[in-house]
Amino acid sequence: MSPPVLPRTVPFPRAVLFDWDNTLVSNWACVVASINAALIAFGKEPWTLEEGYQRIRHSLRDSFPPLFGEDWLRARDIFYAHFRAHHLDHLVVLEGAEALLRDLRDRGIYVAVVSNKQGPLLRAEAEYLGWTGYFGRLVGATDAPADKPAAAPVDLALAPSGIAPGPDVWFVGDADVDMECAHRTGCLPVLVGHTPAGGAGLERFPPALRFDGCAAISALVQQNGDTISVPGW
Repeated sequence: MSPPVLPRTVPFPRAVLFDWDNTLVSNWACVVASINAALIAFGKEPWTLEEGYQRIRHSLRDSFPPLFGEDWLRARDIFYAHFRAHHLDHLVVLEGAEALLRDLRDRGIYVAVVSNKQGPLLRAEAEYLGWTGYFGRLVGATDAPADKPAAAPVDLALAPSGIAPGPDVWFVGDADVDMECAHRTGCLPVLVGHTPAGGAGLERFPPALRFDGCAAISALVQQNGDTISVPGW
């Protein structure tokens, strides 16, 4: 027997901050292939796609020094050379993502992105998709003094709106680092999708809400009022 559906009430969002990869779009195969280009160049074993899901959580400037040591800058250059050459060719929009962005825009909800993808690459992908107009700001790695899960990129993303971080700012992402960032800043942590091995950090930084995909969030924002009733999960 299925468990009962229990209502949950949360503040209607004044702003929604999105992660990018595996939240609105998928470019994971290219990310892992680019890391593998660097790993192979240094005589290291390449990763499978599943291993990439497990290991890639933080920005390159935070994750490459432990992985490559003193050679991390050269490994970074190999990664970005491969990624820049291929990332637009493999960019896939996730189901319901653009419809959700339209819904939020039409309702006057401020929308921005906080990603650990390098800022110029993030903005190039948004421009390629014709999505730039949906966002008040697209914040990527190295755009702020520190990267996600630090608070700095959240503050930068919200700055044009004048909205302060809080429970009426939803932080939507697919991984533990997104939920940690939401907890650190006092935003509402919303986990979306089914990224394999979402990270042990989900136990420390659990989502307040969890959804299969963007369409489920679209259904929520059709409600009116100061709060939203959300089915339990």
